[in-house]
Amino acid sequence: MLICEIFKSIQGEGKFSGFPCSFIRLSDCNLNCSYCDTKFAKEEFISLTNIEILEIVQKFNTRFVQITGGEPLLQEEVFDLMNLLTSHKYNTLLETNGSKDISSVPKNIHISLDIKTPGSGMESFNLWKNLEFLKPTDEIKFVITGKRDFNWVLKIIDEYKLNKFENLLISPVPGKVSYRDAAEWILDLKLSLRLNLQIHKIIWKGERER
Repeated sequence: MLICEIFKSIQGEGKFSGFPCSFIRLSDCNLNCSYCDTKFAKEEFISLTNIEILEIVQKFNTRFVQITGGEPLLQEEVFDLMNLLTSHKYNTLLETNGSKDISSVPKNIHISLDIKTPGSGMESFNLWKNLEFLKPTDEIKFVITGKRDFNWVLKIIDEYKLNKFENLLISPVPGKVSYRDAAEWILDLKLSLRLNLQIHKIIWKGERER
């Protein structure tokens, strides 16, 4: 597999934020989001087997492992990697940009699925049928660049009846949406939305965390 980096850090987002986690960042992505903070994943890579990846992860001694990118589902071998990690009793998380079919992702994998907002410039790549394959305990993440994106999110939640999901994440883009504004927009509603602040970026501001 083409791997950008493997490292240990604090899980910065979503349901398991705050826990130590091993991150496997796969190379390459099929999208070009306006706010992308991992453009290096398209350029940096080494080739590793799934067994080699497992051996590195085992040295980190974490309960959680997240497969991220780039876009992990571009590489077919990722499905074998997910099964390998879960067979070794890791709580395995998959972060995907929502443009690739998730129907073959094993049911014991926790999925964090992006739904691309208009501000991303990639809205047309949302694969809406993916919503059929999510479990209620999975995460849906909306990265917002302003109030227009936030209002669009509310329409999508209503249109696709997303309230059944336990984790609807609102992720404000730093420098475009203040955390306070995003919090107040959420507080004005009766919806169960979760403010997602990427605590790893607060801890390692301006750095690639390790």
